[in-house]
Amino acid sequence: MRRFRKSNRPEHIVPQPGMQGADPGTLQNIDQLSVEEDLEGKTDKSYSQGQLVLRRFLRHRGAMVSLAVLVFITVLAYTSIGFGPIPGWWKHDYTMAGTVTDGGRPSLSLWPFQIGDQPFGQDNVGKDYFALVMRGTQRSLIIAFVVGIVSTVIGTAVGAAAGYFRGWVEAVLMRLTDLLIVIPLLVLAAVLGQISGGSIWALAFMLGIVTWTGLARLVRGEVLSLREREFVAAARAVGTSPLRIIVKHILPNTLGTIIVSATLSIAAAILLETSLSFLGFGVDAPDTSLGVLINTYQASFTSRPWLFWWPGIFILGIALSVNFIGDGLRDAFDPRQNRNKD
Repeated sequence: MRRFRKSNRPEHIVPQPGMQGADPGTLQNIDQLSVEEDLEGKTDKSYSQGQLVLRRFLRHRGAMVSLAVLVFITVLAYTSIGFGPIPGWWKHDYTMAGTVTDGGRPSLSLWPFQIGDQPFGQDNVGKDYFALVMRGTQRSLIIAFVVGIVSTVIGTAVGAAAGYFRGWVEAVLMRLTDLLIVIPLLVLAAVLGQISGGSIWALAFMLGIVTWTGLARLVRGEVLSLREREFVAAARAVGTSPLRIIVKHILPNTLGTIIVSATLSIAAAILLETSLSFLGFGVDAPDTSLGVLINTYQASFTSRPWLFWWPGIFILGIALSVNFIGDGLRDAFDPRQNRNKD
């Protein structure tokens, strides 16, 4: 006789006509339960919270496409012209001038498809514009990710300390945060950009130490609610140090907020660096970035628009990709905000 083993998972709940007036929170819990059940499938296998987050993120089509675009741009930029002592596969050097051919027009053609010798064209002195754009993309990516890391570390530390210790610690840290918020970010970044002397790493670090304020306020709010929970009280009761409580018990529960904010800060850093370089306060010559290229060839917008459009397209591609990845991470960490059909 064949036996059927009953699954421990709750069965899928379908809202009935009588549930139309139910509490919205109840309906959200039902939707979340449906998502969890769909993720687990029809097997009895259970998943950890991290595995569920990863599976939800992989189901987000926009985030997956954006991740592929960002990886493609990064790989193209660092393998084409090389990085440091590592040579690239592209034959032209971004520092070498040459003879301008065909008015510097791009040789790239979609129909019939051909790449040609100068796919992005040439600048005024005959430099290969593809190599220049790849160099600018490298520098802009370095600035974006360094700013994202530095601002995330500082914002997380300030917000966690202010939310957990309260009292004079919170007062000092939050007043410092408010002071940086009221100063226009572009003005403050321009001053620090001048102090950095045009160094790419110094500029990235300077931008990172002024862009952490939003994350600090978010983390503080999360920590304020978590510090009153039972598991934190239990950790205090057994003599656990405040640093260990923050690192081991509180911050893991704010990981979703931190990761999403970090991805959005990377996109904001790309646009901030572009603005500074466009105004002349960012990366200095002879080095270049995407913002520097737009600033240098803005006068060519009507006569040779490809000198303006190529760096603009890469800025737009990086910023949109990072934003969509952040959107996918937000939906993965909080399934109640998931607007995608699973």
